[in-house]
Amino acid sequence: MTQDNPSSRFQANGLATLIGSLPVTDHKEALSLIFEHTPDIPLWPQLPSNPKEGMLSQFSEGMPGIVEEGDRTYFDIQTETFPEEMLGYFEQYLAALEDPALLSGSPFAVSKDRAQGLFALHEAAGGKAVAAVKGQMTGPFTLLTGLHDREGRAAYYEPTIREMVVKGLSLKAAWQVRFLAESQAPVILFIDEPALAGLGSSAFLSVSLDELGQELNEIVGAAQAAGGLVGIHVCANTDWEFLLSTSIDIVSFDAYGFFDKLVACKDALFTFLERGGIIAWGIVPTSEKEYIEQETAESLLARWEEQAAQLVGGDRGNGSWDYKALLRQTLITPSCGTGSLSLVHAKKVLALTRDLSRLLRDKYL
Repeated sequence: MTQDNPSSRFQANGLATLIGSLPVTDHKEALSLIFEHTPDIPLWPQLPSNPKEGMLSQFSEGMPGIVEEGDRTYFDIQTETFPEEMLGYFEQYLAALEDPALLSGSPFAVSKDRAQGLFALHEAAGGKAVAAVKGQMTGPFTLLTGLHDREGRAAYYEPTIREMVVKGLSLKAAWQVRFLAESQAPVILFIDEPALAGLGSSAFLSVSLDELGQELNEIVGAAQAAGGLVGIHVCANTDWEFLLSTSIDIVSFDAYGFFDKLVACKDALFTFLERGGIIAWGIVPTSEKEYIEQETAESLLARWEEQAAQLVGGDRGNGSWDYKALLRQTLITPSCGTGSLSLVHAKKVLALTRDLSRLLRDKYL
């Protein structure tokens, strides 16, 4: 990352940001909530109430062989036109790879119809003094294991579709970073990979971690080359050693429910931090309304300190980690998006995220 890249100036410093979805139907209302609660790192809202903003349809747009029928999305490579469409797609891919200016208006740009929130943030963030702007996209493993053919076969096991999706997502990532960078602020892009929670299960025994790592790194690298800081968000447990070994800048996880799983990989986590990696500490609960109702910013502060204490003192070659050093490489987030919550509970999650960030920054920075 070059020094004149705005993202190279970004410092996490315990700032608050969110994870994508919100339970409202209007993007302006969503952005109002975002800027009220996370003004330092606003993100573009995904609204599950809009079927075009689903995890599959939002980022498979423009890819050959992807069919949408009502609320169903599947792939079909048996049509007469597919070979020609695929050839044209890869020709556009190679052209845009050589000249990124061609990304705008290409199949690798996300349309306003699929991501109104992205365009609304682009307009709202211009001229505002923010630490960064945040985008997100569906990751390749989640898209490829969620997308099936008519017979129910996952796209992950169809080499033609798999290559197309990885190449397509890499340029969609690059396009989004370039688009958000027009705000003149550092850009953070989270790759949402809930399906990575299935690694190691019987359903994915044949998955090669080496191949998966190469595919993730290809997309991460494209976004980084465009000037972005890239994170991967997994809202459950996964193979953290594997994830931390990729080229991501940020690991985003559910610290409320799965911190013990991540900290079990302490050596890999310290290596990640030592190279400048950032922890998006998803410590504000979103999974159960009872947890949301019972927590306060103060109780979550104590919880963060209890968790951070398991990392404090870890040797990093030139001293030891302390709370301040950890917080400088920490973002405070909800454990997941709030799109499935009631608006009342979602607003409390947003308020807890904002208030916890303030308490931590006031205490340690």
